[in-house]
Parts: sequence; structure tokens; C-alpha cells
Amino acid sequence: MCRLFGGLDLIDLASFSADIGEPPHVHVKRERKEAKFWIDPLVELEFNSRFAAHELNVIARLIQENREYLMEQWHEHFDQ
Repeated sequence: MCRLFGGLDLIDLASFSADIGEPPHVHVKRERKEAKFWIDPLVELEFNSRFAAHELNVIARLIQENREYLMEQWHEHFDQ
């Protein structure tokens, strides 16, 4: 799990082992909110539950700013 800070309070990003076979992505959770973003080839929202549009914009920006690191983590986890 990775934690990122931004204009939001702390958000948690996690990948799940059951997601093998899917393109690289992150799950974002905060309080009772959840979203899923593809991170390759572009940062793109796949699913959203309860995040407001302005929160999704901040999250997408944070993911984009940390995309290289997130891709490294994805490949470390799934390319074993």
C-alpha cells in the first residue's frame, strides 16, 4: 500500500493480487469512498464510488505525478 498527500487528506492506494491479468491500475480508498484508476498507458478513471469530481481531479493529478513509481511497484508485485 502506498499513501499520497495532496489537496485531500491522506489517500490510500493499493493493488490487489486478484487483479493479475488486468492492465496496471490503482485502487484509491479514503473513508467510505473508493475509486479505481488505470495507470497505463494513461491515467484514466475506471470506477468511482462517492468521490466528488474535484477530489477525483486531485487524485488523478497525484497519480500522474507518481505514475513512474506506481508502475515500478506494479511490476515488482506482478512480474515475479
